[in-house]
Amino acid sequence: MNAEPLPTGPGPGHAEPPGHAEPPVRFDTKIAVLLRDDLEPWQRLNVTAFLVSGLGPSVPEVVGEPYADADGVGYLPMFRQPVLVFEGTKETLKAAHGKALARALPRALFTSDLFTTGNDRDNRAAVRAVPTAELDLVGLAVYGARGAVDKVVKGARMHH
Repeated sequence: MNAEPLPTGPGPGHAEPPGHAEPPVRFDTKIAVLLRDDLEPWQRLNVTAFLVSGLGPSVPEVVGEPYADADGVGYLPMFRQPVLVFEGTKETLKAAHGKALARALPRALFTSDLFTTGNDRDNRAAVRAVPTAELDLVGLAVYGARGAVDKVVKGARMHH
């Protein structure tokens, strides 16, 4: 009877040994959410959640591997890199939207009209009813090369 070898390295359910240091991961891409600075706290959280929900299915490379705890209980995968959240004025959002469109970056938007709808069908209809230049943006998510995303959010400040 042969015994299975014991795992020797990190894997699901294994912690890194104390003092083990790997160089930090630096991504050449960036995920950024830009929120309008006059939103209520609950709106900021809601808008952020809705905005980033579109990135995973549309840009699958941003999603990492599933998680598991030490007991082998599985959890859904999450983004493989941080989501940076910024805030700015209505004008800052409008400018960022224009830059994201000009650079053809993957993007998601949230308009003020979406606070009054209650389902995906009505959300899409509310956006479709307004010309691009007249959208009342309260949130924008963008993904792309670090430099391109930096240019989109230029003029915004990190959310605190």
